[in-house]
Amino acid sequence: MINRKNELLVEEKENVRLGKGKVIFEKIVKQEDLRGKGKLFSKITILPGSSIGMHDHTDDFEVYYILKGKAKVFDNGEYVEVNEGDVVYTADGQKHNIENIGQDNLEFIALVLND
Repeated sequence: MINRKNELLVEEKENVRLGKGKVIFEKIVKQEDLRGKGKLFSKITILPGSSIGMHDHTDDFEVYYILKGKAKVFDNGEYVEVNEGDVVYTADGQKHNIENIGQDNLEFIALVLND
């Protein structure tokens, strides 16, 4: 199966997980095509000043691969700056958020897999 860029499902959402502003989800693989092994495989774009609010992971884990931009994330009890090429791993039982602190769009790949 080939998923062409112009055929990918794109959703714009406001205040994701009680965060600020606008977040764009470009679904690389639809949830049903992950066949119960995962919940999300998307390219996410967060506009400047926007964020995905604090949330925890139960029975799953999430990985962010930062493609472009600068962000602040809550990781292991502290806030840390991440940039292009960095990887954020949030294990089962942990919580995190991510905020675009740059002047350009923040773009990253997000993958949520069942634990």
